[in-house]
Amino acid sequence: MIDRLASQVGSRQMAVDLLIKRGHLEKDGKTLTPAGMARNSMTAEERAKDRASKRTGISPDNFKYNPRTNRAYKK
Repeated sequence: MIDRLASQVGSRQMAVDLLIKRGHLEKDGKTLTPAGMARNSMTAEERAKDRASKRTGISPDNFKYNPRTNRAYKK
């Protein structure tokens, strides 16, 4: 999870700080929280649907995933 986010934001420390702020990592910067473990076990499709669901308030089941764009759209 840390490496994936670090490649997106450009810095490992920035990734750790973001994950701690989101509640996915403990303050030690090494241990995943239960929410972090759940997020880490998700596939890219599940994460995209989860993001879309949180943004819109609609169930993740109502979204279709596009792997080319890594986005989820309403069915």
